[in-house]
Amino acid sequence: MTRITVANGDGIGPEIMDATLAIIRAAGAKIEVDEIEVGEKVYLAGNTAGIAKESWDIIRRNKIFLKAPITTPQGGGYKSLNVTTRKFLGLYANIRPCISLHPFVKTKHPQMNIVIVRENEEDLYAGIEHQQTDEVVQCLKLISRPGCEKIVRYAFEYAKQYGRKKVTCFTKDNIMKQTDGLFHQVFDEIAKDYPTIENEHWIIDIGAAKMADTPEAFDVIVMPNLYGDVLSDVAAQIAGSVGLAGSANIGEECAMFEAIHGSAPRRAGQNMANPSGLLQGAVLMLVHIGQVDVAEKVQNAWLKTIEDGIHTYDIFKEGTSRQKVGTKEFAEAVIGNLGNKPSQLAAVSLSGNAALNLPKYVRKPARKKELSGVDLFVHWNGSSADELAGILENINTPSVKLSMITNRGIKVFPDGFSETFCTDHWRCRFKHVDEKNITKQDIIQLMQAAFDNNIDVIKTENLYIFDGKPAYSLGQGQ
Repeated sequence: MTRITVANGDGIGPEIMDATLAIIRAAGAKIEVDEIEVGEKVYLAGNTAGIAKESWDIIRRNKIFLKAPITTPQGGGYKSLNVTTRKFLGLYANIRPCISLHPFVKTKHPQMNIVIVRENEEDLYAGIEHQQTDEVVQCLKLISRPGCEKIVRYAFEYAKQYGRKKVTCFTKDNIMKQTDGLFHQVFDEIAKDYPTIENEHWIIDIGAAKMADTPEAFDVIVMPNLYGDVLSDVAAQIAGSVGLAGSANIGEECAMFEAIHGSAPRRAGQNMANPSGLLQGAVLMLVHIGQVDVAEKVQNAWLKTIEDGIHTYDIFKEGTSRQKVGTKEFAEAVIGNLGNKPSQLAAVSLSGNAALNLPKYVRKPARKKELSGVDLFVHWNGSSADELAGILENINTPSVKLSMITNRGIKVFPDGFSETFCTDHWRCRFKHVDEKNITKQDIIQLMQAAFDNNIDVIKTENLYIFDGKPAYSLGQGQ
């Protein structure tokens, strides 16, 4: 018997949770449930996190969390509980199977059967943003080697365990050479450990276009957080419906399972909602906790129900569907099909599968790190980079001088173009005049000189060389 934590959520959440639990219990799931309150009621009671400390204690004790969709109130500084949960509990892997149910659910891609493995903790979802100047805000994109290694290895281990033939990596490392470049580099390193599994890399834009047009060309796709968030919804929709998709959020100790759709408050309390997305999350949960036989029984009964044409309103189609039913009636139909298998859709066999058992990340030896220069980011309302360069000459030292200015990444000094539009946010790069390394004391002197000359330095970034290679971007056009 496995004790799990359940949150009924908001909107349609309680209805689809009731249906989901009824189905898996009827199939023989050996679970005990601790219910917690999260979401809109908790937010509006004054808790900006949407969850009480006592609820965290229950989740952390049980390790397994089945969550219905919640509503995050607009405005007021409320933080996304989904993102918070994933990061607090270290749920680094988001797994979303996207499978066509053609011809019973409308899709242009009848052969589609892909799994998206999305990094779940970092990237732009670190949520570190700052207003820099009057005209410019920034969001920090954080990519770590541990984050890359854990998610890429998970993708290959998933492919190995489930008999998948290929793992594809999507990044934009032709532009973001440091962050996405690290993700791609780690992918190539880890792929060598799995010689029997095909591997490939696509730039995210053409890869997304290919996936939307020809999803059958892919098998398992692994991506950084933002790309994975967007494309997993695209994949679910082109497979048939976002409302049919569930996801698993997996960490080294805890796991959370959910539908990928929202709380749909307009449909709440009407016995209309399709419980399939949350049910698919529950199937993933059953596999994770080792109740594979129950998961297989539920999945095949669900497929048989879809095949029988017993559909909720969202996928009902005249000529294909046989009966339009509500949430409760759909659950009853799935329960009635327990023990049956589909005849046209491919029946599922999960025997031999279980939660992946991956090694914990081991930190690599420290690399040789040298300070090569510094970028001073300056708030300045002028428009001529040459004029700003003239001002910055006042803070040059005998050994450290201005080497470049960029605006929104493009080099505007030296040899900038008059056609380039500039904001009030300037990156001013200082390096040793003889291309030697500089010191922290050099940076302090530059900052003091900037202060003395009324130059508004809003942030700095040190420029490092790791193991003899520059670990910072050049200016665009440099």
